[in-house]
Amino acid sequence: MELIKRNIHMDRIRAEAVTQFTLEDDVNIPENKPDVSSLNLEKGELVIEEIKPGTDMVTVRGRLAYVVLYHTVEEGSSLVLLAGNLPFEERVNVQGVVPADTVTVEGDVEDLTMGMINSRKLNIQSLITLTARVEELYDEEAPIALHGEEKVEFRRMPLDLAQIVICKNDIFRLKEEVTLPSNYPNIFQILWDNISLGDVEFKAMEEKLTVSGDVHLFVLYEGEGEDHPVRSFETTLPFSGVLDCHGCREGMLPDICYHLGQKELAVRPDFDGEERCIGLELVLDMAIRVYEEEKLEIISDIYGVSNEVNAVTHQAKLRRLLARVTGKTKVTDHIHVTGGSVLQLLHSEGTVVLERQQTVENGILVEGSMQVKVLYITGEDEAPYGCATAQIPYHYTLEVPEIAPEDMGKVRAQVEQLQVTMLDGEEMDVKAVLSFSTVVFKNIPVELIGQVTVEELDAGRLGSLPGMVVYMVKEGDNLWNIGKKYYMPVESLRALNELESDEIKPGQKLLLVKGC
Repeated sequence: MELIKRNIHMDRIRAEAVTQFTLEDDVNIPENKPDVSSLNLEKGELVIEEIKPGTDMVTVRGRLAYVVLYHTVEEGSSLVLLAGNLPFEERVNVQGVVPADTVTVEGDVEDLTMGMINSRKLNIQSLITLTARVEELYDEEAPIALHGEEKVEFRRMPLDLAQIVICKNDIFRLKEEVTLPSNYPNIFQILWDNISLGDVEFKAMEEKLTVSGDVHLFVLYEGEGEDHPVRSFETTLPFSGVLDCHGCREGMLPDICYHLGQKELAVRPDFDGEERCIGLELVLDMAIRVYEEEKLEIISDIYGVSNEVNAVTHQAKLRRLLARVTGKTKVTDHIHVTGGSVLQLLHSEGTVVLERQQTVENGILVEGSMQVKVLYITGEDEAPYGCATAQIPYHYTLEVPEIAPEDMGKVRAQVEQLQVTMLDGEEMDVKAVLSFSTVVFKNIPVELIGQVTVEELDAGRLGSLPGMVVYMVKEGDNLWNIGKKYYMPVESLRALNELESDEIKPGQKLLLVKGC
């Protein structure tokens, strides 16, 4: 007797660990840069350069690429851009990792603080979080049919499954160009920029993935002219494109983690030769996982009628799609400005920090904060620009009926809308909409039959069974386990007792005949 099996493709995280460390250093201002009067804006991005797995550990090398915009009172430009790198090497203990493993590492800058030691030296501190994981693909073999001449009884179990079809890392290149409106001066040099993505969507099509979304661009620049006037420009650019994806089909479920990798921003001349065009070249780094839902019937149990048939089983975990969930929540707060007054708001940006997610009844509770930065004009000659920051806490529950702790999906969060308005010269009102999304798979523990053995019936055991008996149905009985105990086909039980269905009740009498 042969089991006909079907491979079910699965993916899992075999090993994972998280570590945090503080990166700190004092940075001297280069000789070609003027003295620092005050700090205005700063940002940092973690760049992973090398991942080296060992035994139960991973060595990660990289750098914190920082940029700071500061004010100077020296003649010339009032705002100066300073960029640099802080290298690091960190060891992450990951139980179960071996040197041959492929390890992915995600890095986050949790907190970045810059302070003035003096006009020629800055102190930089940052809290870094590294998440190292080993993901692997594997197959579970599920029995779907039997081939052989032995007389056996078997029953099927229907399953709704989600199996992985595509698992790969890829990139999507994006090129955009925008021209300044006619009432803006030509660009002499860009002082500060902020590029972010919003409303990014992926859709599975035949042999491809479609990508669409928005690019949000903000630049602060010095204009051409004797006084080098400082201007700000902000715009949103919609984009769309296609990514080749072999094996992809319409109706499949894409679950894609993405982040902005390489970013290049350049000033280009327009048709008249004037520096009025801003060119963007962006790279979207993507971890692509595409799943397919399928209904499958597997053989869940088997017994012999004329022979002793034994099934060798093993415990497996399959899964089905439980929910694809999105949700939004509003956050509000006031930012009080100290040490000056606000004349005009220039730019605001926000990021969502997801500090905790926890399964609750019929949902996932997410908690964290939105970090807000606001660049504004003060109207003061000595320090014409200022920056206010705030952390606004949030907590929100994504509704996921029937979720269990082991079904947790990875929640992604982003700022969908951010509005900052002046209340007066010292206070701002912040209103934002945060959006959350996740794909949750339900774990299905099953006993899969891996092998079937056929032996002659034990004569002693068969002889101990009565040739005919009236059986009193007990609690928990069904036609299957009764037939299995007495080596009778279920159909024979049903016909002998004139049953219209397989439903039986405790106390009900059934006629059993050996060999029937």
